[in-house]
Amino acid sequence: MYNYSIDINADVGEGLNNEAHLMPYLSSCNIACGGHAGNLQTMMEVVKLAKAHKVKIGAHPSFPDKVNFGRTVMDMSAADLYTTLKQQIRALQKVLYAERAQLHHIKPHGALYNLAAKDIKTASVIIEVVKSIALPIQLYVPYQSVIAKQAKNEKINVVYEGFADRNYNPDLSLVSRKNNSAILTDNNEILSHILGMIKHQKLTTVNGEKVAIKASTFCVHGDNKNAIQILKFLKLELPKNDIGIQ
Repeated sequence: MYNYSIDINADVGEGLNNEAHLMPYLSSCNIACGGHAGNLQTMMEVVKLAKAHKVKIGAHPSFPDKVNFGRTVMDMSAADLYTTLKQQIRALQKVLYAERAQLHHIKPHGALYNLAAKDIKTASVIIEVVKSIALPIQLYVPYQSVIAKQAKNEKINVVYEGFADRNYNPDLSLVSRKNNSAILTDNNEILSHILGMIKHQKLTTVNGEKVAIKASTFCVHGDNKNAIQILKFLKLELPKNDIGIQ
């Protein structure tokens, strides 16, 4: 038995077609469901892979913006945002029903994820969508975020997420992808990054400052050029550090 236990997730179904290589190293996945990427065919293919590898399945809805891959904030009314998120999750649920699989969690994508971390109106819409789902669903969110606090107030099961391959600012926001230091690709650097968050609940930010953080699921981005090598390395090294993956 390990003293620590974590989940490792990745965003999938985003058009890279690397899911078959990622799945053996994941314990959960977030499937794009048509907003920024994905369609019924890709959802079906990824769900089948997740089932085969016993990987927990999550919905990865976003602003409906394939042109910018969901990485740009869209000016939408609360009603329109609710409608698109509900439609995206329903599309995945139809696939899950056909494949006799279950929806485990929801993790917003990109600009939506980052905006909900600080904007109460956006967070409220996502929470209303989660509450509209009949089964208990976990919500993957950042520690100390607006959406995390609001979800907990609504008795939604919150799972704090850390990013294995991304640098952080002191306010726990992610360093912009426009910055050369945004993405981590070195295996040992990523391992050290994760170990600090798990064992010490501390994070070393991009400017060297140490800040408090809690996380029990860790994302390795499927579009990181070293994603598969990173996941293989973590699966080998984390148990050596008394950390189980489940």
